[in-house]
Amino acid sequence: MTPAPRQIWVIDVEGSGASPPEIIELAAVEVVDFRLTGVSRHWRVKPSTPITRMATSIHGIRNQDVADRPSFHSIQAEVESLLGGCAIAGHNVHVEVAFLARALPSWHPTVAVDTLRLAKGLRPGLESYGLSQLGDKLSLSDQARQITGMAHHAAPYDATLSALVLIELLRDLPEATRTSALLSADIFDQPQETLL
Repeated sequence: MTPAPRQIWVIDVEGSGASPPEIIELAAVEVVDFRLTGVSRHWRVKPSTPITRMATSIHGIRNQDVADRPSFHSIQAEVESLLGGCAIAGHNVHVEVAFLARALPSWHPTVAVDTLRLAKGLRPGLESYGLSQLGDKLSLSDQARQITGMAHHAAPYDATLSALVLIELLRDLPEATRTSALLSADIFDQPQETLL
């Protein structure tokens, strides 16, 4: 059996709401050996088309908030250098993979662990598997707020909470079970057309 990756970047993306959607915020939180390292990255970028009102109503980011930010193109090499060829994770991570694959055509993570899928496999029968509800159920939401100073739908908060969920779900499992759970939550085990 393939061993579990030692380093995982847990990511979250917020989008413009336009068609096609563009990244306006990206956060990445480093987990090594199933512990937060304290290393994280956060970018806000200006999309080529305006952020929709619907998107702003979800994440609170307005066009004026990104008016003086760089384009994604200007941070592309930095993002690709950080995330290229490594294991990633996120809650409902196929959304992040779709956004980043569109923005970074040559980007190919080795593994993409979906913490939503992981939670459903390891904690069956919960009323809700939404990130906010899962964070509350696992008593992790306050910790994510303390670390980031932010709330749900801010990319740094959601990436941090997803990382804490990942760690909590896997923390007490024997190594073989942990590896098996991670592999079963890797979205690249699914047919490619279900990712987009």
